[in-house]
Amino acid sequence: MKSDFLKGIRDGIPICLGYLSVSFGFGILAVSLGLSILSAVGISLTNLTSAGQVAGVGIIAAGGSLVEMVLTQLVINIRYSLMGISLSQKLDGSFNTMHRMLASFGITDEIFAVAVSQKSVSPYYMYGLTVISALGWVSGTFLGAAAGNILPASVSGAMGIVLYGMFLAIIIPPAKKEKGVLAAVLIAAVLSTVFEYVFKSVSGGFAIIICSVLAAAFCAVFFPVPDEKEDET
Repeated sequence: MKSDFLKGIRDGIPICLGYLSVSFGFGILAVSLGLSILSAVGISLTNLTSAGQVAGVGIIAAGGSLVEMVLTQLVINIRYSLMGISLSQKLDGSFNTMHRMLASFGITDEIFAVAVSQKSVSPYYMYGLTVISALGWVSGTFLGAAAGNILPASVSGAMGIVLYGMFLAIIIPPAKKEKGVLAAVLIAAVLSTVFEYVFKSVSGGFAIIICSVLAAAFCAVFFPVPDEKEDET
């Protein structure tokens, strides 16, 4: 139990360090949109998803509805349910329902990547991995939010770009390799620009939902991912 928890912490240190730098940008973004330091930290503490948090604070700042918030978070974060299903194949026999519910809170892209590489995953390994990663994310948010209230606006604005730089680093490598990913990125970007400058009456939350669904639907039709049987044939 203790050894698994400590192993999770050791394996999660690189994630912690990465989250510390990236969430710094989220903290600056949150306070620049009018949120308090406490609110920014509270969001990071209860919602471990960078894209979801950025979209969420945008909806909050724009005075969006709860329906927008729920639908936006569902569209952005539904991939975590697929990761959870995949990771469930690696869970050991000590994972009961309560452990599964607690561990599911900590599933992010990076935590999933580390956990799924293990031969077997215990509850306490997941807890160690999640605790150290969340510590980096929350700490970075606090430092960024605090700095946003101290640093000049020009410096804060420049450092806030860090978060968007992370998103670019995520999408550019696969977009270079797969036409479907590139098409999804371009379609979403074009549609987002249209909503920003043409259909201004559509709120930011619904614009994100529409862009995501249309881009995904287009790629599902024109760039379908072949299943294993088709690959073998």
